[in-house]
Amino acid sequence: MSGFHDYVRFGDYLFVHAGIRPGIPFEHQTPQDMHWIREPFLRSRIDHGLVVVHGHTISREVDTCANRIGLDTGAYRSGVLSALMIDGQTRHILQACSVDVSEPAI
Repeated sequence: MSGFHDYVRFGDYLFVHAGIRPGIPFEHQTPQDMHWIREPFLRSRIDHGLVVVHGHTISREVDTCANRIGLDTGAYRSGVLSALMIDGQTRHILQACSVDVSEPAI
């Protein structure tokens, strides 16, 4: 795991585990914030220069804002795993839902 990157940048998107510290230039972000931050990142509406795609904070639905996309829908608890597909300028949210196979389908 020591060889893992703290972020991946893809075009106008920055993929991190938790988020970034608002108002701090990207090149000065700390791994600690990228792995653990919640507030003030989640309530920030400032333009980060990139759309930040993150998890770490569970929400009932994918949390899409102008400056960030929160994908963590708590699959371990909700059974809903969410992903983002980027196709040019178009975004698609993909979701896989667990099915209870203990009950027969009607």
